[in-house]
Amino acid sequence: MYEYLNGVVTVVKPTYLVLEVNGIGYKLLVGNPYAYQVEQSTKIYVEQVIRDTEQVLYGFIDEAEKNLFDQLTSVAGIGPKSALAILAANDQNGLTLAIANGDVKFLTKFPGVGKKTAQQIILDLKDKIAVADQDVLKTGTSEQPDLLGLDADFADGLAALAALGYSNKELDRIKDKLKVQALQGPDEYVRAGLKLLSH
Repeated sequence: MYEYLNGVVTVVKPTYLVLEVNGIGYKLLVGNPYAYQVEQSTKIYVEQVIRDTEQVLYGFIDEAEKNLFDQLTSVAGIGPKSALAILAANDQNGLTLAIANGDVKFLTKFPGVGKKTAQQIILDLKDKIAVADQDVLKTGTSEQPDLLGLDADFADGLAALAALGYSNKELDRIKDKLKVQALQGPDEYVRAGLKLLSH
């Protein structure tokens, strides 16, 4: 029904954002709401999912991300929430390489994706997804002295990761490594956290 919305971001929460278009606020579930800023004018591609009990709008940075979401949700065992959590890593090349190479271990790092589901993703999408001509992003963290306390950006970043479906146990595993990184804004904490969770 909808292809995209042009508007102004008015609310950013760990699980969603609100995009105001001509006086109407659309609640959009996106992989990483903190990638957007309040009062930012932007175009967000959308996919409407209608179920018996709810109607939800999912938001995407571009058409390619939306298409990938559609492909992921076509796989048995992958619902919209799991697909969104996979896309939140913002590493489409790494994802397509994992699918092309049959890398089950990479795919099972995402919440809600077990070994069977990962194998199903590979089986269903291997021939449909094109791999970009670029290397997988290399990630790593530098060990620095531990910093005391949780600032608001760090706490918001963890809340966004929890909203994607990561358990407290998984988040506890990365908290110390995430905390010592000199990051600014919840968006950077979410991105860094996703990289740590995928290794």
